[in-house]
Amino acid sequence: MRFNLIGPFQIIADDGALLPMSTPKVSQILAVLLTHSNDLVTPGTFIQELWQHSPPRSALNTVQTYVHHARRLLMDDARPDTEHSLLTTRFGGYTMHVDDSSIDIKVFEQLVARGREELRAGRYEAAADVLGLSLGMWRGPILSDVPTGDVLAGRIVHLQELRIRALELRIEAMRLLGRLRELVPELRTLVHDYPLNEWFHGQLIAALHQAGRRAEALEAYQKVRCILREELGLEPSPDIQWLHERVLSPTRAQPGATPPCGSSVVVPLWQSARSG
Repeated sequence: MRFNLIGPFQIIADDGALLPMSTPKVSQILAVLLTHSNDLVTPGTFIQELWQHSPPRSALNTVQTYVHHARRLLMDDARPDTEHSLLTTRFGGYTMHVDDSSIDIKVFEQLVARGREELRAGRYEAAADVLGLSLGMWRGPILSDVPTGDVLAGRIVHLQELRIRALELRIEAMRLLGRLRELVPELRTLVHDYPLNEWFHGQLIAALHQAGRRAEALEAYQKVRCILREELGLEPSPDIQWLHERVLSPTRAQPGATPPCGSSVVVPLWQSARSG
């Protein structure tokens, strides 16, 4: 049995059939169990997830009912509640006994960790490949069709941040391979999706510079500068300004000089950019 939490929540039987999902609350229960696979989950954790700070008096009994339905969905209720069952009841809570390789978010975390190690070891091609596999697992927002409370929301934030880190690591691996310019389309999407992430903007500027697309590199700098000024009242970081100064021709701009927002500037490139 496999479990997909990235995108719509899916449970896939051993024969490849997609199991019909139960009610949203039961799906929440299952999602909490899977994000805490092989660990004891207390009723209090379920109550916090389902009702936050305002649980009904019947909360404990309701949780027990939801767990019963979850077990039935997994076709586990026909077997004795022993250590060999998929979902077991223990003193103090419940445990979902599932191998990490059958849960997509666990596989994602493992791939990112492996990609990070490959990058640190200087195996850039392997790092780019592994991180590409991890990012290819994303079918959409995590648990996109399941309501989420405090417990799942915290886990989702963690995974979203890990995805951003995976993107950064893969881009860095491609840069070290001298293939940054191949990522221009992807980087354009990233600066659109994460407009306040200066690092993505810097990589786009560097990639355009590396590709010899001078006007577009300067336009990309102007865009991030305007976004930061309008949204946060800030100037770009020193790294981004450093990159911009080296994109500009020394004969057309002095260090630290930047065109006003909204202007269109086309000047020759300097020899190279630090990030390229």
